[in-house]
Amino acid sequence: MNHDSTIYTGKATPDAAADRGWLLGHFKDPSDPRHSEDVEIKWGVHPKGDERERWATAEKRTALLVLISGRFRLEFPGRTVVLAEQGDYVLWGRGVDHSWYAEEDAVVLTVRWPSIPGYRVDEPDDQDGSQAQWEAGHSGSRPAL
Repeated sequence: MNHDSTIYTGKATPDAAADRGWLLGHFKDPSDPRHSEDVEIKWGVHPKGDERERWATAEKRTALLVLISGRFRLEFPGRTVVLAEQGDYVLWGRGVDHSWYAEEDAVVLTVRWPSIPGYRVDEPDDQDGSQAQWEAGHSGSRPAL
């Protein structure tokens, strides 16, 4: 990693693994050049069978999800979209509930705007207070999957 006030470099897979896939957004420390309240970017590495724990509802953001590799399914009310070829993408707007499922090992790039707290799905083992510990060291809540 090399960063100054105008340039930041990194590697998506290891950097994303440190924050549940998220590379940029409101949840990064304000002193981090990857902090943004305008946009969130995720490098999602999903093993086959990985799925969102529960639907994202009352969505207040617009999102674009691009398939890098694998096969990835998105569920929307009354519609299913399968991304099967590199570069396939789906865009959905505010008010559109959604969920997802990795039909094969998949890598996806997600861009959401604006970057706002409140969409994180707590992991089942997060009952030990690690969410509160995480929030103590970060601005806002942990990002959603």
